[in-house]
Amino acid sequence: MDTGRIRNAALARKVVPADQAAALIRPGDTLGMSGFTGAGHPKAVPELLAQRITAAHAAGEPFQVDLWTGASTAPELDGALAAADGIGLRLPYQSDPIARQKINAGEIDYVDVHLSHVAQLAWEGFLGPLDVAVVEVSGITEDGQLIPSSSVGNNKTWLDLAERVVLEVNSWQPAGLDGMHDVYYGTALPPNRRPVQLTRPGDRIGVPHLRVDPDKVVAVVETSAPDRNTPFSEPDDTARAIAGHLIEYLEHQVSVGRLPAELLPLQSGVGNVANAVLSGLQESRFEQLTAYTEVIQDGMLDLLRSGTLASTSATAFSLSPTAIADFNAHVAEFRDRIVLRPQEISNHPEIVRRLGVLAMNGMIEADLYGNVNSTHLMGSRIQNGIGGSGDFARNAYVSFFLTPSTAKGGAISSIVPMVSHVDHTEHDVSVIVTEHGLADLRGLPPRKRARLVIDNCAAPEYRPLLTDYYARAERGAHGRHTPHLLAEALSWHTRYLETGSMLPG
Repeated sequence: MDTGRIRNAALARKVVPADQAAALIRPGDTLGMSGFTGAGHPKAVPELLAQRITAAHAAGEPFQVDLWTGASTAPELDGALAAADGIGLRLPYQSDPIARQKINAGEIDYVDVHLSHVAQLAWEGFLGPLDVAVVEVSGITEDGQLIPSSSVGNNKTWLDLAERVVLEVNSWQPAGLDGMHDVYYGTALPPNRRPVQLTRPGDRIGVPHLRVDPDKVVAVVETSAPDRNTPFSEPDDTARAIAGHLIEYLEHQVSVGRLPAELLPLQSGVGNVANAVLSGLQESRFEQLTAYTEVIQDGMLDLLRSGTLASTSATAFSLSPTAIADFNAHVAEFRDRIVLRPQEISNHPEIVRRLGVLAMNGMIEADLYGNVNSTHLMGSRIQNGIGGSGDFARNAYVSFFLTPSTAKGGAISSIVPMVSHVDHTEHDVSVIVTEHGLADLRGLPPRKRARLVIDNCAAPEYRPLLTDYYARAERGAHGRHTPHLLAEALSWHTRYLETGSMLPG
């Protein structure tokens, strides 16, 4: 395959078939692979590695690798390696159903890490040595620089730290991506850190390409395959109601002078509720918005095209098939208004704090006092991971957590007496929003928080149960600052596990 994407003669001589590249990975290796929310992951080598692992197991030979990425990837990476029983340890975030099942069965060790922390942990050596980097790029320049593809993630770190490097050059990625990236090489470990000179979401402070020591490159593979593009459902009435409450709140905050007319930079998690919020912004009176976020999804492209969103900074795309086709066909229109950065910069806590980001993330459940669980079902089963929500929530100007008030057809309440797992403490949660209303918890002591969460956010069928629990806790708790009945605090989760519903009877 001669795509014309490899313009460096020395690296062009290292082009090999994908199976030959996969054969360079050894049992016990630690792999750093590209990929973030299904964008920019290697398309060929992981599946062929999974086939090697399956054959080794059939011959009675142990073969597993430890896998680091930027975030979630795709079935041909996470799914294929997990199905082959090829992953010993996984970090920092995943969303593959096969991998999730094996993690919850104790067959894969999983380390759930704040996404801004991964590069530092790797550089400090806490994660151990990195044997092989397998990184997708969209091209290689004449001087051997690497043109990133549709995600940056931790690729800079993997390329710098790995002993051996395999490059996948994917000609499916549009050539027009060149120039959209801003790779910052100024990070350092303490005591040598310096301020990151980024003062607006659209600032470019680095270089457009990744660099790699050509002597470390052991193989180059040519591919032409799409990213994992997940279609989004049209927002339902619940999602639109959540979006409506949030946008009404933002308009009110502008009217009383707490936010500027163009708001502050937006961060949005991925999903149908998030897209509903972005669609609501499209129909609102807001103009000249900016975004400083992890992921660009369909709604942000629509906002950019209409001019409602002036610029956006992220580390990856997460687009539906329709949106990615449109983006690839019109990439030149977006190049100057989209910046893709390494995730240690896109999620950098100090930058998030300094820019005053408005962080909007989903959750699994919240309790009466504003503690949020965004990762675990019934306290024990990991769903995906904390991702970047902690990076943004802890440091946001306002941190919003959004969710439908119930799940499983009403059998589960998203507002519970006590969360079964804590990812974001009450100290990091500003506003909770469901389809029933919004609770601004800032400046409120615990007991006032509880009343507001029950009245504004809980589903009507669960409101009397929460009111009853709270009233009895106020009378019978060990202390009245944050009243709880410890013998009952998690009884709703226990009842669901035993009966299939949090509702009694």
